[in-house]
Amino acid sequence: MELLHSGKVRDVYADGQDILLVASDRVSIYDVVLPTPIPDKGKILTQLSLWWFEQLADVVPNHVISSTDVPQEWAGRAVRCEKLDMVMVECIARGYLAGSGLKEYERDGAVSGVALPPGLIEASELPEPIFTPTTKVPPGEGHDEFMTYADVEDKVGKDVAAELRRITLEVYGRGQQIAKAKGIIIADTKIELGFAQDGTLTLGDELLTPDSSRFWAADEWKPGGTPRYLDKQFLRDWSSSLTDWDRTAPGPEIPDEVVEATRNRYVEVYERLTGDSWR
Repeated sequence: MELLHSGKVRDVYADGQDILLVASDRVSIYDVVLPTPIPDKGKILTQLSLWWFEQLADVVPNHVISSTDVPQEWAGRAVRCEKLDMVMVECIARGYLAGSGLKEYERDGAVSGVALPPGLIEASELPEPIFTPTTKVPPGEGHDEFMTYADVEDKVGKDVAAELRRITLEVYGRGQQIAKAKGIIIADTKIELGFAQDGTLTLGDELLTPDSSRFWAADEWKPGGTPRYLDKQFLRDWSSSLTDWDRTAPGPEIPDEVVEATRNRYVEVYERLTGDSWR
């Protein structure tokens, strides 16, 4: 097999007409891969994505061909997929105000050009979920930047832009409905879409994982506070306490207790969502 791309977390291999998407235990924050892996992370991301792809199969098709027809050494962390012509837009839905969306709102009163009511604070629930796309910048070439909907239309055309927005909000809405029933709030999420050979917009990469989404414990959420994170925001918060790291490579080693606490969050969100115990 040919290695096509090695990303921050996943490696992509060509195998005939298919691709193999292999999730590692690497973890990145602020676009920097940290030197310390999180045990089981790759398998948890893969298995949770597969669960979500099944839950949302009636909303939008996905790229999964098989989760078992993969080399044994990658069992549990690899997926055989259909090769997609990826859309070069990061499709993001937000239902709550946090992270970079909060910063943009505090500066402009809007996110990605979508005006929001005044007086919102950290963790505020938005009147309705919004589509807040960003650019898709290759690793090492800078950071993604917010796009307006008009920017997306200019990049991919009006019809495709409308479909990107519709699919992103439908995926978020269905995911939010399922997660809330399990005691989890999905504050925001990022999805990847591409064109299959027949021209159908199709979900790729990962779906509604602790790497691509912001998960909060619903019973500990309140506007103005910092909800308990069930995702890698915990690592970002830890790194913000470091006075000797400027958020550029190389990243710092992660202490054992932070590794364990991060892994526990990944396991917790998997178990709460799927109802299965992590082995």
